Amino acid sequence: MISLKYVIGMVALVVINHTSLSQVAVSNGDHLRQEGKLEAAIAAYKESFIKTTEDSINTYNLACAFALTYQKDSAFYYLNLALKNNHSLRPLTDSDLYALIDDDRWEYIENKQFEKFQKHNGNLIQPEYTKKLLQVIIKDQALDYYIKQARRFYVSEQYIPQWYYPLGELKQQLVSENFKEIRRLIDVYGWPKYSTVGTLAADAPLLCINHHEDDSIRKKYIDRIKESCLKGEGSCTEFAKIQDRILVNDGKLQLYGMQFRYSQDKTLEPFPIKDPEFVDRRRKTIGLEPLKDYLKRKINYDFDVEQKKSAD
Repeated sequence: MISLKYVIGMVALVVINHTSLSQVAVSNGDHLRQEGKLEAAIAAYKESFIKTTEDSINTYNLACAFALTYQKDSAFYYLNLALKNNHSLRPLTDSDLYALIDDDRWEYIENKQFEKFQKHNGNLIQPEYTKKLLQVIIKDQALDYYIKQARRFYVSEQYIPQWYYPLGELKQQLVSENFKEIRRLIDVYGWPKYSTVGTLAADAPLLCINHHEDDSIRKKYIDRIKESCLKGEGSCTEFAKIQDRILVNDGKLQLYGMQFRYSQDKTLEPFPIKDPEFVDRRRKTIGLEPLKDYLKRKINYDFDVEQKKSAD
């Protein structure tokens, strides 16, 4: 059973780089959804939809809210409207839509998005592998909305809500099954590369490895992940997260500033960093932006350590 404290720690340690279409704009409906008030969010999104049916972001958010409440018919109706002119594969990784993936209608959504994506971006070298990897990503983040609601409850009330426990058990099963699936896919297709499956799908094993409970798994794959980063065939952001997580879990100073914890006032801050005055130099070597910019955007944290380019 994954304890809520473990999940809370995971949220602080891991800030996923994947964003969905629903996260582009913030509205009243978004705020209600973030607060766990899904029926009220649906009403707000519907009101906006009536006023501006052409707003694909609002329509997409409405589809997500319906999916989160397992109202599948409505979710598919609005999702098809929202994706009419969308040629991204990113919606296929949106965990808000997880309730839809075992429905026959999801295959139509997948096929249409792949068709539009390849028409706009050119054919993928391994399209079937890409599709399987995207399925891994959406399952990797499955139930995250509900678990985040449990985290909010815990932070506010200081005790674990009783409805969390079956979620924690199911999440553990999904994590375990997903990791087995990614290992099987790697055995069949090889390690995914940006040049063969695209930048979104290639991150699937990194997410599974980063979310695994066992640090030995991260240590086993870290050299392979670093190699992909340095060759431009994998995410350097995810490499930095995983490398820092290994160090933090071993009680060591992190290198890139990618792992966070809650401070006493319950705000996020980075774990201590080795030679923080040189962190931007290390980040630059793998193509990452200055830490000050990253932390401000990700957790609204002001990093004010003056940076040096070389030792005095």
